[in-house]
Amino acid sequence: MQRSARNKTISLSEEEARRYASLCPRAYAPGTADAILCGDAFALLPSLPEKCADLLIADPPYNLRKTYGDSAFQKMSEQDYAAFTRRWLEAVRPALKDTASIYVCGDWRTSMVIGGILGGYFFIQNRITWQREKGRGAQKNWKNAMEDVWFATVSPKHYTFNAQAVMTRRRVLAPYRIENHPRDWTEDADSGLKYRDTYPSNFWDDVTVPYWSMPENTDHPAQKPEKLCARLILASSSPGDVILDPFAGVGTTAVVAKKLGRSFLCIEREEAYCALAQKRLELAEADPRIQGYTDGVFWERNTLAAQKKL
Repeated sequence: MQRSARNKTISLSEEEARRYASLCPRAYAPGTADAILCGDAFALLPSLPEKCADLLIADPPYNLRKTYGDSAFQKMSEQDYAAFTRRWLEAVRPALKDTASIYVCGDWRTSMVIGGILGGYFFIQNRITWQREKGRGAQKNWKNAMEDVWFATVSPKHYTFNAQAVMTRRRVLAPYRIENHPRDWTEDADSGLKYRDTYPSNFWDDVTVPYWSMPENTDHPAQKPEKLCARLILASSSPGDVILDPFAGVGTTAVVAKKLGRSFLCIEREEAYCALAQKRLELAEADPRIQGYTDGVFWERNTLAAQKKL
């Protein structure tokens, strides 16, 4: 397929697809680290060492009919999707450390199922809602523009949370002064941009779904943004920790873990997606940047661009 010169979507030639896929192990071997395992999560998870992962990021198929590579996920009854959710949670549980954190993604329908089940295995700490922006309009309903990420932990109290590592830089539109000094805000000397670094909330309106002009974009139908994964990884892990993703897709978790100095074990059954993930890992060697995350803070959407124009 011929693409515009401005289209940055990552694609592979047939030769590249074979070569990158060959780099992905088909089974877990003792000591394996920083790997995209190509295979079914239910078959591979039992082979992982017990208590090997510090953080789980899971983006299971939502309960929708959707094609992923060469296979399709079929919509189930709510009861069957609940059974599917329990099955993978039970499979992944032995691999988590006692201090591990868990993040599980879902749309509004699957979120209701996931939230009701997750608390039976772990301690639910919060539910994050993020604004996707993309979404088709509907004549008889509201446009679906939000998704959830459930935050849970193995222990009720003993887990990592680095709030200072996930501050958000927001523009100050009505700066308040006391005796002509800024009150809780800073002015950039070069650009004049007035901003405040704020603690993260559980509503994220600064994340952009990957699209054709973003270097991280692929043709995966449900790719998560690197910025979203970066926030989860920085908040709930430390350098050198192991991040586990049993539904890796095109490897966003692995790529961001690599960029942020973490190790990863990811599982994906679609060979084409494994190859794309491997290509993205190679690209991350040369370019470790994460769009929207600069100078140790997450920038409000369009804020960094506005500063560069001043």
